[in-house]
Amino acid sequence: MADEVLRERRGHVEIITINRPDARNAINGAVSEGMSAAFDELTEDDDAWVVVLTGSGEKAFSAGMDLKAFSSGEGASIIGATGGFGGIAKRDFPKPLIAAVNGSALAGGCEIMLSCDLVVAADHATFGIPEVKRGLIAGAGGLIRLPKRLPMAVALELALTGDPIDAQRALALGLVNRVVPAARLMDEALALAETIAQNAPLAVRHSKSVMRHSADLSEAEGWKLNDASVGVVFSSADAMEGPIAFAEKRAPNWQGR
Repeated sequence: MADEVLRERRGHVEIITINRPDARNAINGAVSEGMSAAFDELTEDDDAWVVVLTGSGEKAFSAGMDLKAFSSGEGASIIGATGGFGGIAKRDFPKPLIAAVNGSALAGGCEIMLSCDLVVAADHATFGIPEVKRGLIAGAGGLIRLPKRLPMAVALELALTGDPIDAQRALALGLVNRVVPAARLMDEALALAETIAQNAPLAVRHSKSVMRHSADLSEAEGWKLNDASVGVVFSSADAMEGPIAFAEKRAPNWQGR
Protein backbone atom coordinates (compact mmCIF):
# COMPACT_ATOMS: atom_id res chain seq x y z
CA MET A 1 0.00 0.00 0.00
CA ALA A 2 1.45 3.34 -1.05
CA ASP A 3 1.85 6.22 1.40
CA GLU A 4 -0.64 8.11 -0.76
CA VAL A 5 -3.45 5.92 0.61
CA LEU A 6 -3.71 5.38 4.37
CA ARG A 7 -5.82 2.73 6.08
CA GLU A 8 -7.01 2.38 9.65
CA ARG A 9 -9.37 -0.13 11.26
CA ARG A 10 -11.60 0.77 14.19
CA GLY A 11 -13.66 -2.23 15.16
CA HIS A 12 -15.68 -3.16 12.10
CA VAL A 13 -15.14 0.25 10.45
CA GLU A 14 -12.33 0.83 7.95
CA ILE A 15 -11.03 4.36 7.29
CA ILE A 16 -9.39 5.07 3.94
CA THR A 17 -7.59 8.41 3.58
CA ILE A 18 -6.35 9.93 0.34
CA ASN A 19 -3.04 11.29 1.56
CA ARG A 20 -1.79 13.94 -0.87
CA PRO A 21 -2.73 17.19 0.92
CA ASP A 22 -0.06 19.22 -0.89
CA ALA A 23 -1.71 18.25 -4.19
CA ARG A 24 -5.24 18.79 -2.83
CA ASN A 25 -5.56 15.00 -2.71
CA ALA A 26 -5.59 14.77 -6.50
CA ILE A 27 -5.75 11.25 -7.88
CA ASN A 28 -2.53 10.00 -9.44
CA GLY A 29 -1.67 6.45 -10.42
CA ALA A 30 -0.50 5.45 -6.94
CA VAL A 31 -3.71 6.69 -5.33
CA SER A 32 -5.99 5.03 -7.86
CA GLU A 33 -4.17 1.71 -7.63
CA GLY A 34 -3.88 1.93 -3.84
CA MET A 35 -7.59 2.61 -3.43
CA SER A 36 -8.39 -0.16 -5.88
CA ALA A 37 -6.34 -2.64 -3.87
CA ALA A 38 -7.98 -1.49 -0.63
CA PHE A 39 -11.50 -1.90 -1.99
CA ASP A 40 -10.60 -5.30 -3.46
CA GLU A 41 -9.46 -6.46 -0.02
CA LEU A 42 -12.39 -4.92 1.83
CA THR A 43 -14.90 -6.58 -0.46
CA GLU A 44 -13.64 -9.96 0.73
CA ASP A 45 -12.95 -8.98 4.35
CA ASP A 46 -15.81 -10.37 6.45
CA ASP A 47 -14.64 -8.29 9.42
CA ALA A 48 -15.02 -4.95 7.62
CA TRP A 49 -18.67 -3.90 7.77
CA VAL A 50 -18.56 -0.17 6.95
CA VAL A 51 -15.98 2.01 5.15
CA VAL A 52 -15.32 5.73 5.62
CA LEU A 53 -13.45 7.52 2.81
CA THR A 54 -11.84 10.92 3.40
CA GLY A 55 -8.92 13.13 2.39
CA SER A 56 -5.93 14.51 4.32
CA GLY A 57 -5.93 18.08 5.53
CA GLU A 58 -8.76 20.59 5.57
CA LYS A 59 -8.63 22.06 2.07
CA ALA A 60 -9.74 19.28 -0.23
CA PHE A 61 -11.48 15.93 -0.17
CA SER A 62 -10.05 15.56 -3.68
CA ALA A 63 -9.43 17.90 -6.58
CA GLY A 64 -9.99 15.01 -8.99
CA MET A 65 -7.51 13.69 -11.52
CA ASP A 66 -3.93 14.83 -11.14
CA LEU A 67 -3.51 16.37 -14.59
CA LYS A 68 0.28 16.53 -14.27
CA ALA A 69 0.39 12.81 -13.52
CA PHE A 70 -1.99 12.13 -16.39
CA SER A 71 0.11 14.13 -18.85
CA SER A 72 3.26 12.36 -17.68
CA GLY A 73 1.93 8.95 -18.63
CA GLU A 74 -0.03 7.74 -15.59
CA GLY A 75 -3.39 7.79 -17.37
CA ALA A 76 -3.71 4.02 -17.62
CA SER A 77 -3.14 3.49 -13.89
CA ILE A 78 -5.37 6.43 -12.94
CA ILE A 79 -8.35 5.38 -15.04
CA GLY A 80 -7.71 1.70 -15.66
CA ALA A 81 -7.42 0.44 -12.08
CA THR A 82 -9.90 -2.22 -11.03
CA GLY A 83 -13.06 -0.35 -10.15
CA GLY A 84 -12.29 2.53 -12.49
CA PHE A 85 -11.16 6.03 -11.52
CA GLY A 86 -9.99 6.09 -7.92
CA GLY A 87 -10.62 2.37 -7.70
CA ILE A 88 -14.29 3.10 -6.94
CA ALA A 89 -16.06 5.01 -9.75
CA LYS A 90 -17.23 1.88 -11.59
CA ARG A 91 -17.15 -0.53 -8.66
CA ASP A 92 -20.30 -2.14 -7.28
CA PHE A 93 -19.00 -2.08 -3.71
CA PRO A 94 -21.27 -4.21 -1.51
CA LYS A 95 -20.70 -2.55 1.87
CA PRO A 96 -21.84 0.85 3.15
CA LEU A 97 -19.41 3.55 2.03
CA ILE A 98 -19.44 6.96 3.73
CA ALA A 99 -17.65 9.98 2.30
CA ALA A 100 -16.28 12.34 4.96
CA VAL A 101 -15.81 15.42 2.79
CA ASN A 102 -13.17 17.56 4.47
CA GLY A 103 -13.01 20.36 1.88
CA SER A 104 -13.60 20.83 -1.82
CA ALA A 105 -14.85 17.82 -3.78
CA LEU A 106 -14.44 18.93 -7.36
CA ALA A 107 -14.26 17.18 -10.74
CA GLY A 108 -13.18 13.60 -10.12
CA GLY A 109 -13.28 14.30 -6.38
CA CYS A 110 -16.98 15.00 -6.66
CA GLU A 111 -17.37 11.83 -8.71
CA ILE A 112 -15.63 9.80 -6.01
CA MET A 113 -18.02 11.32 -3.47
CA LEU A 114 -20.94 10.33 -5.72
CA SER A 115 -19.64 6.74 -5.66
CA CYS A 116 -20.29 6.69 -1.91
CA ASP A 117 -23.61 5.85 -0.29
CA LEU A 118 -23.72 8.52 2.41
CA VAL A 119 -21.96 11.87 2.78
CA VAL A 120 -20.94 13.81 5.88
CA ALA A 121 -19.52 17.19 4.89
CA ALA A 122 -17.51 19.82 6.70
CA ASP A 123 -19.26 23.18 6.68
CA HIS A 124 -16.65 24.66 4.34
CA ALA A 125 -16.92 21.86 1.76
CA THR A 126 -17.83 22.58 -1.84
CA PHE A 127 -19.02 20.31 -4.63
CA GLY A 128 -18.87 20.62 -8.38
CA ILE A 129 -17.92 19.21 -11.77
CA PRO A 130 -16.02 22.04 -13.52
CA GLU A 131 -14.76 19.94 -16.45
CA VAL A 132 -16.58 22.01 -19.10
CA LYS A 133 -14.44 24.98 -18.09
CA ARG A 134 -11.44 22.98 -19.33
CA GLY A 135 -13.01 21.62 -22.52
CA LEU A 136 -13.76 18.26 -20.90
CA ILE A 137 -16.73 16.38 -19.46
CA ALA A 138 -17.12 14.66 -16.10
CA GLY A 139 -16.24 11.20 -17.34
CA ALA A 140 -16.04 9.26 -14.05
CA GLY A 141 -19.74 9.01 -13.36
CA GLY A 142 -20.76 12.55 -12.51
CA LEU A 143 -23.05 12.92 -15.51
CA ILE A 144 -24.70 9.60 -14.64
CA ARG A 145 -25.04 9.94 -10.88
CA LEU A 146 -25.78 13.64 -10.34
CA PRO A 147 -29.21 13.43 -12.06
CA LYS A 148 -30.06 10.53 -9.75
CA ARG A 149 -29.08 12.46 -6.62
CA LEU A 150 -30.36 15.91 -7.60
CA PRO A 151 -33.28 17.43 -9.54
CA MET A 152 -32.42 17.35 -13.23
CA ALA A 153 -32.37 21.14 -13.55
CA VAL A 154 -29.84 21.42 -10.72
CA ALA A 155 -27.69 18.59 -12.08
CA LEU A 156 -27.68 20.29 -15.49
CA GLU A 157 -26.74 23.60 -13.89
CA LEU A 158 -23.71 22.02 -12.25
CA ALA A 159 -22.66 20.20 -15.41
CA LEU A 160 -23.21 23.05 -17.86
CA THR A 161 -21.90 26.00 -15.83
CA GLY A 162 -19.12 24.12 -14.07
CA ASP A 163 -19.82 26.23 -10.99
CA PRO A 164 -19.69 24.64 -7.52
CA ILE A 165 -22.24 24.65 -4.72
CA ASP A 166 -21.51 25.00 -1.03
CA ALA A 167 -22.22 22.49 1.71
CA GLN A 168 -25.44 24.11 2.89
CA ARG A 169 -26.97 24.09 -0.58
CA ALA A 170 -25.81 20.50 -1.02
CA LEU A 171 -27.57 19.60 2.23
CA ALA A 172 -30.77 21.39 1.22
CA LEU A 173 -30.78 19.52 -2.09
CA GLY A 174 -30.22 16.16 -0.41
CA LEU A 175 -26.80 15.61 -1.97
CA VAL A 176 -25.24 15.17 1.48
CA ASN A 177 -26.63 13.70 4.69
CA ARG A 178 -25.04 15.96 7.29
CA VAL A 179 -23.04 19.20 7.44
CA VAL A 180 -20.89 19.66 10.54
CA PRO A 181 -18.06 21.91 11.75
CA ALA A 182 -14.75 20.81 10.28
CA ALA A 183 -13.34 19.90 13.69
CA ARG A 184 -16.14 17.36 14.18
CA LEU A 185 -16.14 15.86 10.69
CA MET A 186 -14.47 12.52 11.42
CA ASP A 187 -16.24 12.12 14.75
CA GLU A 188 -19.60 12.54 13.03
CA ALA A 189 -18.70 10.31 10.09
CA LEU A 190 -17.43 7.58 12.42
CA ALA A 191 -20.50 7.89 14.64
CA LEU A 192 -22.67 7.31 11.58
CA ALA A 193 -20.49 4.37 10.57
CA GLU A 194 -20.68 2.87 14.07
CA THR A 195 -24.46 3.21 14.09
CA ILE A 196 -24.59 1.20 10.88
CA ALA A 197 -22.02 -1.30 12.17
CA GLN A 198 -24.23 -2.08 15.17
CA ASN A 199 -26.71 -3.68 12.78
CA ALA A 200 -26.52 -7.11 11.17
CA PRO A 201 -23.94 -6.81 8.36
CA LEU A 202 -25.67 -9.27 6.03
CA ALA A 203 -28.97 -7.43 6.41
CA VAL A 204 -27.22 -4.09 5.85
CA ARG A 205 -25.50 -5.29 2.68
CA HIS A 206 -28.70 -6.72 1.21
CA SER A 207 -30.64 -3.58 2.11
CA LYS A 208 -28.09 -1.50 0.22
CA SER A 209 -28.09 -3.92 -2.72
CA VAL A 210 -31.86 -3.97 -3.15
CA MET A 211 -32.17 -0.19 -2.95
CA ARG A 212 -29.24 0.48 -5.27
CA HIS A 213 -30.07 -2.11 -7.92
CA SER A 214 -33.84 -1.65 -7.99
CA ALA A 215 -33.72 2.14 -8.38
CA ASP A 216 -33.92 2.00 -12.19
CA LEU A 217 -36.09 -1.12 -12.45
CA SER A 218 -39.82 -1.58 -12.72
CA GLU A 219 -41.58 -2.45 -9.48
CA ALA A 220 -42.05 -6.02 -10.71
CA GLU A 221 -38.31 -6.42 -11.36
CA GLY A 222 -37.56 -4.75 -8.05
CA TRP A 223 -39.70 -7.32 -6.26
CA LYS A 224 -37.58 -10.10 -7.75
CA LEU A 225 -34.45 -8.58 -6.23
CA ASN A 226 -36.25 -7.91 -2.97
CA ASP A 227 -37.58 -11.47 -2.68
CA ALA A 228 -34.19 -12.99 -3.47
CA SER A 229 -32.62 -10.98 -0.64
CA VAL A 230 -35.47 -11.83 1.72
CA GLY A 231 -34.76 -15.51 1.05
CA VAL A 232 -31.08 -15.12 1.91
CA VAL A 233 -31.41 -12.83 4.93
CA PHE A 234 -34.42 -14.46 6.60
CA SER A 235 -32.73 -17.86 6.51
CA SER A 236 -29.43 -16.57 7.94
CA ALA A 237 -27.90 -17.17 11.35
CA ASP A 238 -28.18 -13.44 12.05
CA ALA A 239 -31.94 -13.57 11.46
CA MET A 240 -32.13 -16.14 14.27
CA GLU A 241 -29.73 -14.24 16.52
CA GLY A 242 -31.58 -10.89 16.32
CA PRO A 243 -34.89 -12.02 17.87
CA ILE A 244 -33.11 -14.22 20.45
CA ALA A 245 -30.89 -11.34 21.56
CA PHE A 246 -33.94 -9.06 21.76
CA ALA A 247 -35.80 -11.59 23.91
CA GLU A 248 -32.77 -12.07 26.16
CA LYS A 249 -32.27 -8.30 26.44
CA ARG A 250 -28.66 -8.39 25.26
CA ALA A 251 -26.64 -7.04 22.36
CA PRO A 252 -26.71 -9.40 19.35
CA ASN A 253 -23.61 -11.29 18.30
CA TRP A 254 -23.70 -10.83 14.55
CA GLN A 255 -21.86 -13.31 12.36
CA GLY A 256 -22.57 -11.81 8.96
CA ARG A 257 -24.09 -15.05 7.71
